[in-house]
Amino acid sequence: MSTHTTMQDQPAFSRRMSVLDGLLSEVGRAVQVLDGSVHAGRPNPAGKHRIPAGQAAARPELTAAEQKHAAGLMRVNHVGEICAQALYRGQALFCGDAAIEKVFVKAANEEVDHLVWCRQRLVELDSRPSLLNPLWYAGSFSLGMLASRAGTARNLGFMAETERQVEEHLDEHLKDLPLVDERSRAIVAQMRDDEIGHRTTAERSGASKLGPIVRLAMRGMSKIMTVTAYRI
Repeated sequence: MSTHTTMQDQPAFSRRMSVLDGLLSEVGRAVQVLDGSVHAGRPNPAGKHRIPAGQAAARPELTAAEQKHAAGLMRVNHVGEICAQALYRGQALFCGDAAIEKVFVKAANEEVDHLVWCRQRLVELDSRPSLLNPLWYAGSFSLGMLASRAGTARNLGFMAETERQVEEHLDEHLKDLPLVDERSRAIVAQMRDDEIGHRTTAERSGASKLGPIVRLAMRGMSKIMTVTAYRI
């Protein structure tokens, strides 16, 4: 009887270990994202040659005020990519559909490119990432896990709406960045194109449209993040 009970309990134990392994793996990934040790899979659209830290201020095309403003906007974009990375990995962890999990993982991997490009540009602008990045990551990952429990269609719908709002946000940055800051603009333009691709993929995979209250709440949270990340 003891042997029978052990064999019966083994699948549940294996599932618990699998979930624990997944969570531990995500903790390791979070550390890599936050300490900047992740690597981009694609070349930086701003060009192969980066400007050493501290030299951006000496570039005549950017005034001190323009450089500070561009750094603030790119810090906001970097935080956005921190959130996207955490969100999609949280959504993938418990989605329960192998094909849809691949959609989230692929999007998360492309967001790593954005993350690295934004961080590189911040260095060029003699600036830094947000000091609140661990908080942004933890909150977004938790939100992603909650979304993953809402069903495949709503899970994808959350992704589609996130990307729709990010597209609008990046379009605004392209208008707001100094015209002479071609390097930041090249990065933001490629990011926007990728986000459009993510939204389209989510919609084609069966995303359902979120309700107006949820969409409004997402906009409110995004506003808090952008205002805070610009300065801190």
